[in-house]
Amino acid sequence: MTVYCLGSINADHVYAVPHLPAPGETLAATGLTRGLGGKGANQSVAAARAGARVVHIGAVGADGDWAVQRLARFGVETDHIAICDAPTGHAIINVAPDGENAIVILPGANMQQDAGRIADALAGAGRDDTLLLQNETSHQAEAAALATASGLRVVYSAAPFDLAALGAVLPHLSLLVLNAVEDAQMRAAPGRIDGPEIIVTDGPRGAVWRFDGRTLSMPAFPVTPVDTTGAGDCLIGSLVAALDRGLTRPEALRYASAAAAIQITRPGTADAMPPRAEVEAFLARA
Repeated sequence: MTVYCLGSINADHVYAVPHLPAPGETLAATGLTRGLGGKGANQSVAAARAGARVVHIGAVGADGDWAVQRLARFGVETDHIAICDAPTGHAIINVAPDGENAIVILPGANMQQDAGRIADALAGAGRDDTLLLQNETSHQAEAAALATASGLRVVYSAAPFDLAALGAVLPHLSLLVLNAVEDAQMRAAPGRIDGPEIIVTDGPRGAVWRFDGRTLSMPAFPVTPVDTTGAGDCLIGSLVAALDRGLTRPEALRYASAAAAIQITRPGTADAMPPRAEVEAFLARA
């Protein structure tokens, strides 16, 4: 079984700041780190660290070889990552002492995916496989349609939230994942969203999974956050890997919640994703 991820790859520039800047305010950062990020890369790494076979489909610029190498070192298969003319995507991330963040993203190469390359990557996929998508790349709807036609589970992170993008992929989704703000935006939009199962994450309040008229609630594990950037991506990648190895919904969501709890206790995004052994040890103590 394989997790395919059509996903963004970013260079994350993370600035430690005394507080998140107000409009018009200039702040002096107290630290700067650069690491691998992008919702797609984060989810691929989280799934690979949780034990899944992961194939990443994406694009970087000529300046992005370091990101591809980093993904490969985490165990992600990178044969379907193209090099294109646009710069590698990057993010400016401000992180406050309480772990809250504010993020600005330049999509760059992430918006130059190719339908033929996606089709090639998914050519060998089958009914036991999963496709992960997020709203940080082009060609989401095309990839979702291809995956659905092959019987894959299709999981979509509606972030950054855009109603038109969600509408384009919605007919092909098995599972839709949003945070509480995105869920409120979706509910406030005209019309009704029907079809897939839905997970809503809400930071320290945990997560809720709605399916078949039922609701599964999972409280967050109590930890002291250092950096909450990428927590949702950690949860999604870990959850998909857990489902891939046969865990039930409650088991998979508990595992994923534990992985996200560990991830926010350390700085970084993809680099902070915990391995399966660490998560299982954490759960054994919980």
